[in-house]
Amino acid sequence: MSEPHGIDPRARRDPRNVYPSDQEFYAGDRPSDAVLPEDRPRGGGTTQRGRLFTVVLIAFLALVVIVWFLAFP
Repeated sequence: MSEPHGIDPRARRDPRNVYPSDQEFYAGDRPSDAVLPEDRPRGGGTTQRGRLFTVVLIAFLALVVIVWFLAFP
């Protein structure tokens, strides 16, 4: 099934299988004349700082444990 949302191709014409786009879905709770930008951006920025810090921290702790076991058998 290469259809979005896992829709069976045989049910493509069923009106219950019509889904809004992401922009339409998330714009539903915002006023049309919004002055302020979106305060909860959804899916826009892909900052990796937090994830990179976590990976480096775990790698550092694993290295400390390995060195500890090698230094004090």
